[in-house]
Amino acid sequence: MKTLVPLVLLICFLGHISAAPVALSVQRDGCCRGYNRNPIPKGKVAHVGMTPSDCRSKSIIITTVCKKEFCVDPDWDWAKKLLEDFKKPASTTAETKCSKKM
Repeated sequence: MKTLVPLVLLICFLGHISAAPVALSVQRDGCCRGYNRNPIPKGKVAHVGMTPSDCRSKSIIITTVCKKEFCVDPDWDWAKKLLEDFKKPASTTAETKCSKKM
């Protein structure tokens, strides 16, 4: 019984850690701690912008049509191009339905 309680606590702790999201998303203050390394399909992107100026590290924030936000490296060529595409006034994004995969 004495070893059962610590074992159950360890299993619960490890289960909680492994449930963490794979992609790094935007924090409540609008800043990012790290970068998502996977390109997001352009059809799933609703908005692209930069982190607020008071954030420690600069990031590009991508918001999907499912309202999920991802932080990406502002020096990544793919992210730079996506940001420029969304800054263009003629840019219209195809509205894609939200799916559970994203």
